[in-house]
Amino acid sequence: MGWKAITRSATGTSHQSQKMPCQDYGCSRIFNDVIVGAVADGAGSAKYADVGSKLTVETVIKCFSDINEYPENQEEIEQNFSQPLCQAEAEKLFTKIVNGVIQELNEQASKEDYLINDLACTLLVFVATPHWLAAMQIGDGFMVVRPEKSEEYKLLFHPDKGEFANETTFITSKNALQEMKVCVMAEEQAFICASTDGLEKVAIRLHDWTPFPPFFKPFEEYLHETPNPKEDYQYIDDFLNSERLNSRTDDDKTLLLCLW
Repeated sequence: MGWKAITRSATGTSHQSQKMPCQDYGCSRIFNDVIVGAVADGAGSAKYADVGSKLTVETVIKCFSDINEYPENQEEIEQNFSQPLCQAEAEKLFTKIVNGVIQELNEQASKEDYLINDLACTLLVFVATPHWLAAMQIGDGFMVVRPEKSEEYKLLFHPDKGEFANETTFITSKNALQEMKVCVMAEEQAFICASTDGLEKVAIRLHDWTPFPPFFKPFEEYLHETPNPKEDYQYIDDFLNSERLNSRTDDDKTLLLCLW
């Protein structure tokens, strides 16, 4: 047994018509029995949103790579990844990672003479083992899981929609850490999905913020049936670029799917 994972993105029709790049970015990496995933959605108002979202996700993955490859304290690392974190430990871990991302974004802005808000994006991150999951979210988008011992899909966080339409918190916001949501689930997760808000209205019942099972079940079955989803990704691409989906959302769309 082990983790299977795939991440795919598609440019929204509104961005295609304006000849704009996809401003979403997602990635996952597997370290033995540990999987780390991150998804970011560049702010529509940010001049270099695509740069910011990619740099943000790459920095998150690098932070976890450094933890795994160059541990300063091996006992601490083994404790972090071999048994569930408590809430305080998870908050400490994600705060450290967010601060590292903010530092990278500031350096990029300084180097290229950007404003830091030119790189604004939302961020969802999770780290999971066969026995537990810790996750965080800044801004909108969604993360849904299905525990091994349950048939029900669970939404980990209510997306941050702010006070007004199309308003949310970005990692470059001054209150990003105060608004960061963190949770720990001390049980095995069979399926994990992280996505940007372009898929919210088709994946989540917005009236009560519960996952829509017919959206998630086909993806879980696809992962079960596909030996190497990173190479056999046409099913996901066809879905993300389908006319049926584009008739319901014109935003960029990213899916990060994981199966244990």
